[in-house]
Amino acid sequence: MRKATDDNATDTPAVRAAIAAERRELADLFDSLQADAWDAPSLCEGWRVREVVAHMSMGFRLSLPATLGELVAARGNLHRMTDRVARRDAAAHSTGELGAFLRDNAHHPWTPPVGGYVAALGHDVVHGLDVTVALGLDRRIPEDRLRVLLDDIRPRGLKFFGVDLRGVRLCAEDMDWSYGSGAPVYGAAQDLLLLAFGRRLPYGRLHGEPSSRFTSTGER
Repeated sequence: MRKATDDNATDTPAVRAAIAAERRELADLFDSLQADAWDAPSLCEGWRVREVVAHMSMGFRLSLPATLGELVAARGNLHRMTDRVARRDAAAHSTGELGAFLRDNAHHPWTPPVGGYVAALGHDVVHGLDVTVALGLDRRIPEDRLRVLLDDIRPRGLKFFGVDLRGVRLCAEDMDWSYGSGAPVYGAAQDLLLLAFGRRLPYGRLHGEPSSRFTSTGER
C-alpha cells in the first residue's frame, strides 16, 4: 500500500540537497555521453537528448522578464514556448556548456510555477530519466528522491500531464509503494514515476494487463 510521506522527506533543506545532488550527478553523466547520443531521441516527444538537457537549465538562464517575453511571443502557450526555447538553446550551446549549466547551478533556487522544491526535484529527475531510459543507460535514482516524488503524485498533476489512471493501480516492484485502485501495472518505481509524468515507456519495462496503455508502440 502507499505509505504516508515521512515528515522529513519533504523538508525544504533535504529536498534542496537532493536537487543539488541530482544536478551534479546528471552533469557528470552528460559529460560522459558520446557525441552521437546527444542527437538520439529522448522520451520527450520530438526532442533529442540535447533539447532535453537544454530545457533543464532554462529556468536558471532566463530571467523572469525574459521568460514572460518568450511566453508572450508564444501567444501564451507554455508548451510552444518551452519547445522553441529548448530548440534554440540546444543549437546555440555546446554539449559541454549544456552539462555545465546544471553543475554550475546545482544550488539555484529556481522552482516551477507550481509545486515548489518538490516540483523542481521532479523536473530534474524526470528529465534525467527521459535521457537515460531512452539511451538504455541503467541509472538508478536513489530511493529517498523517488519516494518524495512518488508520494507527491496527485490527481491534479496527473491531469496536467494527460495521464488517465482510472481503473489502474501502479505497483512498484522495487519499493513498498503503490497508487490508485484497479488492475495492477507493475514496474520499477522510477518507471512508474515516468508514467505518472505522462511518458510512454519502452516495451517490456511495465507488466500487467493495462500496461500497453503506457507503452511506446514504437519500441515493439
